[in-house]
Amino acid sequence: CEQREGKLMPTDFELISKGRDLADELGVNLCGLLLGDNVEGLAKELGGYGADKVLVCGSPLLAVYNTDAYAKVICDVIEDLKPEAFLIGATNIGRDLGPRIAARVNTGLCADCTILDAEEDGLIEWTRPAAGGNIMATILCKEHRPQMGTVRPKTFKAMEPDASRTGEVINYTLKNHVDD
Repeated sequence: CEQREGKLMPTDFELISKGRDLADELGVNLCGLLLGDNVEGLAKELGGYGADKVLVCGSPLLAVYNTDAYAKVICDVIEDLKPEAFLIGATNIGRDLGPRIAARVNTGLCADCTILDAEEDGLIEWTRPAAGGNIMATILCKEHRPQMGTVRPKTFKAMEPDASRTGEVINYTLKNHVDD
């Protein structure tokens, strides 16, 4: 989940909402990942949009976006928790981070997705415009985890927040320090 200057971005709510649909279809938990400094208060809001858990990686070194620091933290979390899938908003930051993370964790990345569908076998169909937007390409990541893609902002509608639903906020402690 992307935050800037202590404010969640609209894409966060869109991806958590779509992630909730996919998680329900696949029978898995949905976790958000939030990096920054003093952002724990933002994490609770994501539960109302469908996150079962929100992992907060907080550090003064993460207060302002830094490609290397953010990529290191996210890769450490992926290596530790081994998620089935990882969605990133195709924002300027997401387009910077997505390929770096995918390369470091040795998986593929489907960029600029506009359709996501869950399959019975646990795979996600990642669909994106191709050939100048004249055709749609659907991509599967059968052999590597996490399945990963960036999703264009405003592709999915954010659900209305449910005030009775609260996700568990977890202050996630990394094994390695950001400045290692």
